[in-house]
Amino acid sequence: MSGATITVTDDNFEEVVLNSDKPVLVDFWAVWCGPCQQVARSLEAIAIEHDEIVIAKLNTDENPVTTAKYGVMSIPTMNLYQNGEVVKTIVGAKPKAALEQDLADFLTS
Repeated sequence: MSGATITVTDDNFEEVVLNSDKPVLVDFWAVWCGPCQQVARSLEAIAIEHDEIVIAKLNTDENPVTTAKYGVMSIPTMNLYQNGEVVKTIVGAKPKAALEQDLADFLTS
């Protein structure tokens, strides 16, 4: 994989996600989460194919402050942020086509 997704943390979340000019889909995940590993491949592909949206990953075990702030109780959870606000939440692992359908309003191609 080319590493098209970016990593965010409690320390840089506001700067990278909330202040972004583009919509940012944040994947709340953990190393031990099997479904998180499955969805990661789909998100990487979406990040490569769609530069109009930023795909970011936040490890919930290493970043409990942001995880708690946004009420993430199960993973994978993906929040889409636009202009500093959550505009969409996707819970659970889904195939790439389903994720693209969920994000259709934010993808141009």
